Amino acid sequence: MRCLNNMRLVVAITGASGVIYGKRLLEVLKEKNVETILVISKQAEKILKMELDIKREDLVKLAAKYYDSEDMGAPISSGSFKFDAMIIVPCSMKTLASIACGIASNLIVRAADVAIKEGRKLILVPREAPLSPIHLRNMLFLSEIGVIIIPASPAFYHKPKTVKDLVDFVVGRILDVIGLKHELYKPYEGNF
Repeated sequence: MRCLNNMRLVVAITGASGVIYGKRLLEVLKEKNVETILVISKQAEKILKMELDIKREDLVKLAAKYYDSEDMGAPISSGSFKFDAMIIVPCSMKTLASIACGIASNLIVRAADVAIKEGRKLILVPREAPLSPIHLRNMLFLSEIGVIIIPASPAFYHKPKTVKDLVDFVVGRILDVIGLKHELYKPYEGNF
């Protein structure tokens, strides 16, 4: 069943540092009554424990639906299942490379493949430093075919005071791209 605002999003969390961005995005989307379908990679489950001391179940309760990353029969693996956008946050370089090469070896990459082939928004939030030429080539290729790349790089013009302020900036940029209004940070208004 679709939520009141009639938006359905797939949110995937992969095995890169920065799972806090995925958690916060899910919290905000739940507050906004957005229907979210969640997929968490096996490596991301380990990082959830390491970085946030939480378990998969803590995030599953923030989503309308959850599918195991190995469940290739899940509805989101088919183009006939409608969703408005997919966000992979954080997006590991392995996942990004698999998407760029069309290697749909798990549900996350298959759903991303569906988003691309069906012309739906696909947003990748890589959290990696430094970036190798391979990473940059893969990102350039994906950007050229319409994938939106939002590096997990917060700005500082809104004068953040806490880590949450920094995280909210990146989550706010994701919301900007999918067209959801928010007050997570104050937009840049020019002139110093």
